[in-house]
Amino acid sequence: MNDNNVFLHREQRPADKPDLNSAWRGRRVFLTGHTGFKGGWLGLWLARLGANVRGYALEPSTETNLFTVARVSSVVEDVRGDIRDAAKLDAAMREFAPDVVFHLAAQPLVRYSYEDPIGTFETNVIGTARVLDSVRRTSSVRAVVSVTTDKCYENKEWVWSYRETDPLGGYDPYSSSKACAEIVSAAYRQSYFPTGRLGKPHGHQVAIATARAGNVIGGGDWSPDRLIPDLVNGFISGKPALIRSPHSIRPWQHVLEPLHGYICLAEQLLTGDPQYATAYNFGPIEDDARPVSWIAERMAGLWGGGASWVLDEEPSPHEAGYLKLDASRARAELGWVPLLRLDGALDFLVQWYRAWQSGADMHNFTLGQIENYMPLLAGAPGTSWIV
Repeated sequence: MNDNNVFLHREQRPADKPDLNSAWRGRRVFLTGHTGFKGGWLGLWLARLGANVRGYALEPSTETNLFTVARVSSVVEDVRGDIRDAAKLDAAMREFAPDVVFHLAAQPLVRYSYEDPIGTFETNVIGTARVLDSVRRTSSVRAVVSVTTDKCYENKEWVWSYRETDPLGGYDPYSSSKACAEIVSAAYRQSYFPTGRLGKPHGHQVAIATARAGNVIGGGDWSPDRLIPDLVNGFISGKPALIRSPHSIRPWQHVLEPLHGYICLAEQLLTGDPQYATAYNFGPIEDDARPVSWIAERMAGLWGGGASWVLDEEPSPHEAGYLKLDASRARAELGWVPLLRLDGALDFLVQWYRAWQSGADMHNFTLGQIENYMPLLAGAPGTSWIV
C-alpha cells in the first residue's frame, strides 16, 4: 500500500509540532461522555499524555462497548451521572477542580432522535447548558471544548464544503439539537465569558470553543444504525451487511484525527488568546469525502473472507445526502491537518475489530494505535509513512 493511500504527503505534515506530553503532563481534565466511543478514545489518549482525567457520563449505551473492552476506567476516573443533573454535575466538577473541560456527552444518533426527540433535545441542548453553567461555578477552569457535529449546519445538499460562518440548522431532531448546542455555547461565551474580557483585570479566565467534526470512524464503535458497526456486525455474522443510503457522501475520518484537533484547540485556549474562543471544523481532505457504498466496498475487501453488503430496502427517516466540511480555519490557526488517508483509517479500524475478535488485550491494542499515530504529529525523524 503506498503513502497516497495511507498518509498525507510529507509536505502536508504540521511543522514543529510541540511535545504533546509536556503540554498535558499533570493537567486536570474533566471529560463528559467518557463511556462513549469518542470519549473513550479521548480519555485513553489524554491519560497516555500524562493528564489526570475525571470522566462523567451515563452507563455505556451498548452491551459491547469501547469503555469496557479497552478498560478505559483503568486510567480514567469513572464518575457516573447525567449531565442534566445539575447538583451531581456541579459537585463532580467543582470537587475535581479541572483546568480543562471536554464536553462530549450527547445523544449522538440521527435515527434514534426521531424516536426520542425530547430526550435528544434535553440531553444535547439542556445538557450542554448544564455543563457550561457548572463551568461558570468552577473557578479552576481555563479552557472548554464543547463538541458538536458537522450536522449542525443548515444543509443545502450542495457540493461546497461548509465553513464555520455558514448558517446553523438541522432537518432532524439530532442535527437541530446540535445546532442549538452551538447557539447555547455561543450564548454562554458572550454572556459570561466574553473574549474581550479574557485575561483582563476584573475579567475572567475561561475560553470556550466549539468543535464540529465529520463522520468519525474507528475501532470500538458498536452504536446501532451506524455504518461501520453495521458492516462489522454483518461481516462477523457471515451474512451480508444491510446498508442504507449507499450514495450519501460524508466527510469520513478516523477518530484520532478530530481528537487531535480537540487537543490542539484546548492547548491554544489555555494560552489565553481570545482568537481561539470560536468554532472550528475538523474534517478530512476533499478526496476523502466518499459515498457510503465506497466505504462498504473497501471495508469488505479489507475484511476478506467473503464479506459483503446489500441494500437495506426498509424505509428510513430523512438523512442528509451530501455533506462536506471546510477545515481551513483549523489548518491556518491551530496548525492541525488530517494525517490519515481514508484507506489508512479503514485499515486501522479493521485491524482493531480483528484484534478484538481474536481475543487480544484491547486496552494495550488501542493504546498501541494511539502510539502508532502520535509520531506523525511530532514529525519524528525517521518516521515511516507507509504501513
